Amino acid sequence: MPTCRTLSLSVLILLLFSFTLFPACVHALPQAGKPAPDFKVVTTTGQTVTLNSYKDKVLVLDFFATWCIPCRTSVPHLVQINSKYGKQGLQVLGVSADDSERSLKAFRDRHQINYPMSLAGENILKDYGIRSLPVMFLIDRKGRIFDVYIGFTDDIARTMENRIKELLKSPQ
Repeated sequence: MPTCRTLSLSVLILLLFSFTLFPACVHALPQAGKPAPDFKVVTTTGQTVTLNSYKDKVLVLDFFATWCIPCRTSVPHLVQINSKYGKQGLQVLGVSADDSERSLKAFRDRHQINYPMSLAGENILKDYGIRSLPVMFLIDRKGRIFDVYIGFTDDIARTMENRIKELLKSPQ
């Protein structure tokens, strides 16, 4: 029967070994106050968009997948805030980790999503440090990350909406 010390040493060796195998896969999420990484994606309607496409807008950049339960839970909230604040300068962009544009379009239609969506390329996932879903970045009018939301709850929805209202009141 292994001793506690032997077991602890085995776990430590396993952790060290795993970090040496996967060092390139470890990417940190960009932090609030920092410039948002630039990106280039093609939406399901064929439009190419970049971070600069949202200049002078408040942007919710939503990383999700159609098979992700918390991601699906966030969709009605994103549809609602897009409708409510879109004319005031809010934009929502959904970036899907799925691998099929056909399933993404079907998801968009089934859930009556009123904002652009695209498939994520490997670069955008890496540049934004995405390792779990959903992750939403709230980006201000100057292209800086204002807030990052990991997961989705009613508290996150309330906090996000309050922060959006705050950013929309800020001068351009």
